[in-house]
Amino acid sequence: MKQDVAQDNTNSYPKKSIPPYMKAISGSLGGIMEASCLQPIDVIKTRLQLDRSGNYKGILHCGATISRTEGVRALWKGLTPFATHLTLKYSLRMGSNAVLQSAFKDPETGKVSGHGRFLSGFGAGVLEAVIIVTPFEVVKIRLQQQRGLSPELLKYKGPVHCARMIIREEGFCGLWAGVAPTVMRNGTNQSAMFTAKNAFDVLLWKKDEGDGRVLQPWQSMISGFLAGTAGPICTGPFDVVKTRLMAQSREGGGVLKYKGMIHAIRTIYAEEGLLALWKGLLPRLMRIPPGQAIMWGVADQIIGLYERRYLQLSTL
Repeated sequence: MKQDVAQDNTNSYPKKSIPPYMKAISGSLGGIMEASCLQPIDVIKTRLQLDRSGNYKGILHCGATISRTEGVRALWKGLTPFATHLTLKYSLRMGSNAVLQSAFKDPETGKVSGHGRFLSGFGAGVLEAVIIVTPFEVVKIRLQQQRGLSPELLKYKGPVHCARMIIREEGFCGLWAGVAPTVMRNGTNQSAMFTAKNAFDVLLWKKDEGDGRVLQPWQSMISGFLAGTAGPICTGPFDVVKTRLMAQSREGGGVLKYKGMIHAIRTIYAEEGLLALWKGLLPRLMRIPPGQAIMWGVADQIIGLYERRYLQLSTL
């Protein structure tokens, strides 16, 4: 009888939600862990996407070539901007998604509908693409595409020097080269990822947000891995075009090969064929799903502990 009354009282009030700042903190910590583990795969992916002459025969050959000719540390080129970018990106992504989801919550149950999760994820992806991802990836890609062991021979000496050179030679807008395909890629990726992650948590582990249960890290990693698989396949062309647009510069007053997103897609298709628009897909699949697994493995632990310590105790 007491249990029934307690259940009725629980159902009569909206579920308390996790504050956006906790989502932001969990995402930033997950981003640090992800960047440290997976940076070499991102370097290889970028080199493959920029390889127009077929110098690299595949993922292993590319990694071995970079290690042999530039040293093993070259596989972590661009780690500083990449780690900073991931930390800020995940913080903004998780926090803004939580804020946007609040607009789609049922006032009685506190639950978010499927289309609400999809739209919130898309909005979070667009925000992170414009505010954080594009300028950081421009710097990262410019650093990663440099070849050579001697710092004196490299055009860009580091992240800050790279950003200054881009602004000096191409203007402030040069840091936002490729913003259109980046917006399309990230918006689509995050709408799919947030929707799929929640679906897998419910289907596989019967886990609802705010229920006080803390998933085991391996459970969160499985859900995150599965949620991160669809995006790279669907958004491959946007990622290739984004990389090409970000990599080109006006050094010496030269003319840019690609005039924009549509022109880049047409040019790549005409010169290299349809499959070239999915260059680097395999390393993206090796990079993004494991990255999401690592990020969610960390983030879910932080969020789950917060649920148990604060949300559940406050309802007793």
